[in-house]
Amino acid sequence: MATETLTYVKQHNIQEYKHEKQPDISYHPDKDEWRQRTARRLGENPSLPLTPLPQGFPEQIESSLVWEGKDWKDESEWVYNLSIGQLEEIDAAVNHFHGLGLHLGHASQSTFPLPTLGPVLRSLSQELHSGRGFFVLRTLPVDSYSRSDIVLIYAGISSYVAPTRGRQDKEGGVLSHIKDLSTGQPAGSIGGPAYTTDKQVFHTDIGDVVSLFALETAKEGGISRISSSWRVYNELAKKRPDLIKTLAEPWPVDGFGADPPYTSRPLLYYLDQKLIIQYARRYFTGFLALPRSSNIPPITEAQAEALDTLHFLAEEFSLGLNFQKGDIQYINNLSIFHARDGFRDEGEKTRHLIRLWLRNEELAWQLPAELKSLWDRIYSVQPEDQTFTLEPVIRAAVRGKSV
Repeated sequence: MATETLTYVKQHNIQEYKHEKQPDISYHPDKDEWRQRTARRLGENPSLPLTPLPQGFPEQIESSLVWEGKDWKDESEWVYNLSIGQLEEIDAAVNHFHGLGLHLGHASQSTFPLPTLGPVLRSLSQELHSGRGFFVLRTLPVDSYSRSDIVLIYAGISSYVAPTRGRQDKEGGVLSHIKDLSTGQPAGSIGGPAYTTDKQVFHTDIGDVVSLFALETAKEGGISRISSSWRVYNELAKKRPDLIKTLAEPWPVDGFGADPPYTSRPLLYYLDQKLIIQYARRYFTGFLALPRSSNIPPITEAQAEALDTLHFLAEEFSLGLNFQKGDIQYINNLSIFHARDGFRDEGEKTRHLIRLWLRNEELAWQLPAELKSLWDRIYSVQPEDQTFTLEPVIRAAVRGKSV
């Protein structure tokens, strides 16, 4: 080992892991490989399903947050349709905010008044935190406003659901664009599926509430899918409690070249009678221009099986949302996985979503200690420091190593 490398290793208290091998697992799950890995592990240790659950974890959860896609019969159960009067109220709020001459970061319940819609949105926020965990607001006339005004409307409406906006990049950016940027970009510039037409596997983002606003939908595909992680938990607790134990133990989360090179934390927590899961698959498999780092601990075979099991169970129990142009989707990010199908753009039918990470301090769940510092960093950006990028850019967190 070179002297400078040895110094780095000693300073950062890491080891070389070249002798340890990363399991054969990629970002896109393979059902046959998953079944083979499961059969192999159970063959090697048939007692795995007899593993006790981690201390304090329940054998089963009973809650309105436990559901399957087949439980929902009609989208009227989760879609709230805006009335003409409410749309007029939103338009008046835009004019009111402009009259105040404020920075967009100050969009709030007090500066974006919605006297009749506001109470409805606050009630729907209760649904996020203690009901089914999701809803869709339909539909805003996207083409009737400038891009800056549609972002103002998004921020203003969302302030009634969860008033605190979280940063999504180091520059204080609280708004992200989800759009295929793979054409016209330098080779090796994209390290996350949000900027491709690829299928996104089931995962969570960062924060309490994740919101997506459809500025345009794809020509084909791109269906938004959600799934109850609490329902997935119940299935695992019944059939594979060993995987719950694996998920509740520390995992090496790739920093993709950051300092430190990786962090270590569980993906699954049970606190205050609530199950919380926080993970995205690419941190353990890599994606395109951000492959899994070679100088950090590989994941184990048990962790590889757990990742695939989470995805395929979430897929089995999922609900596909009929996400239309002008719709805003809100989900409880602590209890619901989300994913999307691959898609094809054509002409004006070019899928384009914008995203907010939100928090409602009054309704927020208690957080495990391992997540608090991350949450503090995400939700510490002051209104005057918030930035709202109006055009799609690749976030630094998923920018390829060649850029």
